[in-house]
Amino acid sequence: MKFGLFNLMSLRDNPDGVRGVISNTRQMIALAEDIGFDIAWFAEHHFNNYSLSPSPLVMCAHFAGVTKKIRLGAGVVVLPLYHPMRVAQEIGLVDQLSDGRFVLGVGTGYQIYEFERFNSPIAQKTEVFLEYWKILEQALTTGHASLDGEFIKAKDTVFTLRPRQAPMPELFVTSVDPRILKAVSKYDATPFLTAGWRGTKTLIEMAGNARKAWGAAGLGHRPMPFALQQYIHVTDSKEEALEAAERARFVGRMVMALRQPQVSLEGTFLNAPPLPDEPPLETFRDNLIIGDAHYVAERMAEEVRLLNPVHYNCFFQFGDMPIGRALRSLERFGSDVVPLLERAVGPLDAIGKVGAEGVAAA
Repeated sequence: MKFGLFNLMSLRDNPDGVRGVISNTRQMIALAEDIGFDIAWFAEHHFNNYSLSPSPLVMCAHFAGVTKKIRLGAGVVVLPLYHPMRVAQEIGLVDQLSDGRFVLGVGTGYQIYEFERFNSPIAQKTEVFLEYWKILEQALTTGHASLDGEFIKAKDTVFTLRPRQAPMPELFVTSVDPRILKAVSKYDATPFLTAGWRGTKTLIEMAGNARKAWGAAGLGHRPMPFALQQYIHVTDSKEEALEAAERARFVGRMVMALRQPQVSLEGTFLNAPPLPDEPPLETFRDNLIIGDAHYVAERMAEEVRLLNPVHYNCFFQFGDMPIGRALRSLERFGSDVVPLLERAVGPLDAIGKVGAEGVAAA
């Protein structure tokens, strides 16, 4: 099992605005690389303060030049929002720029507001994805691509820019539609799930549903790899724990608002009302992994035993959390939590192996 650092890059109350969010991201990734994290992931979202990362490929290209070991992941390329002939070249270029450290995550997206502004039909996002994937797959693996599809028609084209990694970079996918799982299965794509603020219980339910989709895709004869994402905050302070929970609630409210047909903005800042039947702040804290090092390690050990993930992605600086607290939490994760977790579950390299218990072997 490897660790990832997720970078959503929300803007809320950062005293230095956009520049401050970018600076914070650099500091978090530098520390994660020092600690030994495997991948730094970058989100893709558009047109509001929910995320300042409109292009994970641009972010990966930048960090290819300022990091040495940590791999750089697109988490994820929302494929229906791209022209596949262009994004195929950009993926090849980023993998070359990073000397083969690029990790490709792909997904269908979910935010109506984004799809409308890119004039992409969200109701047909899966069908669009599947056509675009055919072009992307051809370009990355063979250097040629052509398609006479419903949503795109591409003349036979030769691609000079191809990934350094063959046949393509390590692949993750956020959709569990059986059609998509089947389409990406030849590249051993890893399903990647997050339950957001709902935490462990919902994550386990989602993993079970993913397992059913895996079977529906005709992949039941193969163990399903699994990657998860969780909010993590290491603190001994009950007050800081609740403050972290409030930051997570802020993100959860924005996610819900962006799923709606109508979005309310003040300038570029999203107006995100309380969630329907929103629970008290303590529920957010308890659903997520927020607490002292022993508590965080115990909660993570529970998830590892139940889900057997190959990759555990950690969301540390959520809701534009003050950088000092986020760095302190990440530092304590490396120095205090990881040794406790290994003591509880054994060597992390053995987690996620084929034949072990949990979702991966179900």
